[in-house]
Amino acid sequence: MARTTPSGGPKGKPATLALVAQRAGVSPQTVSNALNSPELLAPRTLERVRRVIEEMDYRPHQAARLLRTQSSLLIGYGVQPTPDGVSGLVLEYFLHALSDSADQGGYRVMLFAVPADVADEPDAYAELLRERSVDAFVLSNTHRSDPRPDWLRKRGIPYVSFGRPWGARDAGDWVDIDGAHGTDAAVDHLVALGHRRIAFLGWPKGSGVGDDRARGWREAMGRHGLPVRGLRAASRNDVDAAREAVAELLPLGTTAVVAASDTLALGCYRALHTAGLTPGRDVAVVGFDDSAAAALLSPSLSSLRQPLTEAGRACTRLLLARLKDPRAEHERVLLTPELVVRSSSSSRAPSVVVPGPRRPAGE
Repeated sequence: MARTTPSGGPKGKPATLALVAQRAGVSPQTVSNALNSPELLAPRTLERVRRVIEEMDYRPHQAARLLRTQSSLLIGYGVQPTPDGVSGLVLEYFLHALSDSADQGGYRVMLFAVPADVADEPDAYAELLRERSVDAFVLSNTHRSDPRPDWLRKRGIPYVSFGRPWGARDAGDWVDIDGAHGTDAAVDHLVALGHRRIAFLGWPKGSGVGDDRARGWREAMGRHGLPVRGLRAASRNDVDAAREAVAELLPLGTTAVVAASDTLALGCYRALHTAGLTPGRDVAVVGFDDSAAAALLSPSLSSLRQPLTEAGRACTRLLLARLKDPRAEHERVLLTPELVVRSSSSSRAPSVVVPGPRRPAGE
């Protein structure tokens, strides 16, 4: 019987599908399913086959596979300029999970640059389709009046959105984070600590993600019978702009702030320091995204952690299912963020309201 090396076939030659099947104790068709249709296999079988594939360093003949399937096995993902602030790198977790799960399904994720101007985005997709024959796309940074879903749908190009389409007629397949659930949980947490004047620092109205996070705050405040009038401030996702916006809320007796991002929360920190106040002790602050900076701030920032690894894998699962059956019912996945409590919101609400700015005598 021929000997098989730990990472290859007989005498070091490249491993074959038949050898992988023999080593794993399954049929060649099962190995093929593990590579091309993993959803058909039981989890234990799939894990065993993938382990043997890795041990033997098996690589299917890519050229023959492409010719047989008439597929590029490429998934396109458009990368926009990183927004300012501390939350921009959070999507790295999503991209790693997306790329890893696509690789396990036999695909590669191709990153390509797209312009910040929404109106020009479809041109970047059209160019990639002409040059690379990409099989499908994962969309992110979805927004109201997003032109990409309609553009792809009219051309019969499979896609999945990371983010809801926010009002589009035909939503397609999507995966999203339930921002409203997150800010709702933040309010519940702050109310349990005794806070009653809980402000919201978000983005200007019209952003699907921002409006969703504001809705969670507003509905939770209503459920607890707490006022919201005058307690909402808006800012672009910029630390200095956020500092200026939240400063107007501090003289109103605000004892806690829920921010739509960690970048906005950092702006809140700066406004509090300027006013001679301490985050966590005088005014509680809760951010959103649980960026790397959240645990490093002083005091450390409570924040809502998005399940980005799960989101990346879910996007791949939906997209591979769409590639396999273009006529299947659309699927939508809404994931729940987790509140990570740190020093900025770990103590009881102060017994006195936050004072307003001092005015000169006689004014």
